[in-house]
Parts: sequence; C-alpha cells; structure tokens
Amino acid sequence: MNAIHERLLSAFETHDVDEIRAVLDAGFDAASSIDGVSVVNQLLEMYFRSDRFPACLQLLLERGGVLDDPSLAPVLLNDAGALTAAVAAHPALLRHRTQMRCTFTPLDGATLLHVAAEYGHVAVTERLLALGADPDAAAAVDADGLNGQTPLFHTVNSNANRSAPVMRLLLAAGARADVRLRGITWGRGFDWETVCYDVTPLSYAQLGLLPQMHRAEADVYANIAELLAAQQRPAPRLANVPNRYLQ
Repeated sequence: MNAIHERLLSAFETHDVDEIRAVLDAGFDAASSIDGVSVVNQLLEMYFRSDRFPACLQLLLERGGVLDDPSLAPVLLNDAGALTAAVAAHPALLRHRTQMRCTFTPLDGATLLHVAAEYGHVAVTERLLALGADPDAAAAVDADGLNGQTPLFHTVNSNANRSAPVMRLLLAAGARADVRLRGITWGRGFDWETVCYDVTPLSYAQLGLLPQMHRAEADVYANIAELLAAQQRPAPRLANVPNRYLQ
C-alpha cells in the first residue's frame, strides 16, 4: 500500500473530511480502488462511526465515487428530506433489500432501517419509522441459519454506543426486544469475526463485553437496562461496574 492510500484510509478511519478533501484535491481519483475495494466501500467498511461520516461520503460522491446501491444514499447521508422524496417517488424503497459488507452486524438482505440503525443515523431513522418502515423486519438468514436480525440488533452494542438513540426510537416504535436468533456472525470477513449463538438483543448487548468488540462496560449495562425495561423486567443493582478485576 502506498503513502497516499495510507493517508486516505487514515482520514477515513477518523472521518477527517478536510484531509480527505486535501488528498482528492491533490489528484486522487474518488472512483478508484484500494486493495481491490472501491474507495467508497473502504469508507463504508471502516470501524469508526460519527456525525462526520455523511460529510465524508458526500465529498466522495461529489468527486465521482459511486455507491454499489445508489438507493442507500439518503440513508447513509442521514438526509431525511432526500429520503422522503425518494420514498414518495418509489414507495417500494420501504421494502427494499440491500447487501453491504459490514464491520459489525451483517447487512445482508438488510432494509433501509437496518442501515440507518447500523450507522446510528437518527434523522433518517425517525423519518423511516414515520413513513411506515417495519421496525421488526428481518435481514437475510445465511446457509447456516445464522443472522436474520431486526434493526434493533444493530443498535445494542454499537461503536462508541453511537446507535443508542436509534435503539430508543426503535423500542418506542414497538420493536420487539425478545427476538431470538440461532446466531449472528459479527464482523464477518474481518480479523475480529465472531460467531455468537442463540442471540437476543439483550444477549447481543452483553456480548459487547467481549474484548474484540471494544465496547465500554458502562454503555453495555446502560443498554441492557433499557432493553430490560422494554420487556418490563427489573434491572438488578450493578455492584461491580466497572469490573474491578479488569482494572
């Protein structure tokens, strides 16, 4: 990998839009690939999640980058107005299914709401729910019977707990907190790939304690408390968070 590629990927990892612009201004082609992966997909597959992501993606698209599934643009850009217009023109978008390689929870056979939940985009989540998107739509199940998760699963142990507000929106919209899956392949295709069996939103939240997930204990247990409350289950007092043994 050359120095320009490393510079751009580092900017993607931190959502540094000014650095991305500087690399593009120096002549880098936003429609090109790095290690066989399009520049746009390199950004989409990065570990980090933040409010700066839409600006990074918008810049790449303005400079000639292309999404594999252009119908995802309003969701990935967190543009509620553009989403409303797109659904008005094509109501079937609320049932549209897409395929994206994902750093965390798989986005295979995913709806727009799954994608919004994965990236923690509140504005488009609110709009999708208002437009009638199904909060309990199931993603695709693979050949081993794994996955098939609802959008809620994408919110319960997100990077820096970014998707917690989306979790609350989904729960308020009636998303079931007691769905049980045979399993989820978390981070499929990445070095941190982990198969998690017999998964519910509650257990998936708790799996955020696995070291490869890099989630904060306090966030994990805060999400667990909200999921328990959604099921009208009491949350016991937590006497050992943060865990003293791990300090």
